[in-house]
Amino acid sequence: MIFKNLRTIREDNDLRQSDIAKILNISQNTYSQYETGVISLTAEVLIKLADYYGVSVDYLLDRTDEK
Repeated sequence: MIFKNLRTIREDNDLRQSDIAKILNISQNTYSQYETGVISLTAEVLIKLADYYGVSVDYLLDRTDEK
């Protein structure tokens, strides 16, 4: 499943996949696979991203448009 908000929020913050990968302590390739839905996001990664961006997990998962 592809999560459009995950990519959009990264791009809105002028960040590259490699920037977020460093924050998460994972490879850029792994982060790319999260964005494209090749591999599933873990709860730990979702929480870290939501905290980093100051948004809800539901927003990152495209379950709501409200951050």
